[in-house]
Amino acid sequence: MSPLHYRDGALYLEDVALEAVVQRFGTPCYVYSRAAIEAAYRAYDAAFGNRPHRVCYAVKANSNLAVLNLLARLGAGFDVVSGGELARVLRAGGEPSRVVFSGVGKRV
Repeated sequence: MSPLHYRDGALYLEDVALEAVVQRFGTPCYVYSRAAIEAAYRAYDAAFGNRPHRVCYAVKANSNLAVLNLLARLGAGFDVVSGGELARVLRAGGEPSRVVFSGVGKRV
């Protein structure tokens, strides 16, 4: 079953009624599926088979701490381009040795 589905005429993401989310947090509001993120990460990671690799998530795509924490627990690395992105990865539990710091105009 898709993480996004209707049950008794109400829209759910996993087992959470989205109407309840709207009532609690208002709109606009971002809601993420842990199951969908996990499945996508695992499928992408598995596509490399036994070849040595590291999947690094581009933090600029979404720096939500819960998303970063989930990816860190799955073993992801992180691609960051600023000190702020690095701080968010570390705050979310990302492993420093799995961070790639890249971009233009950097000085050590």
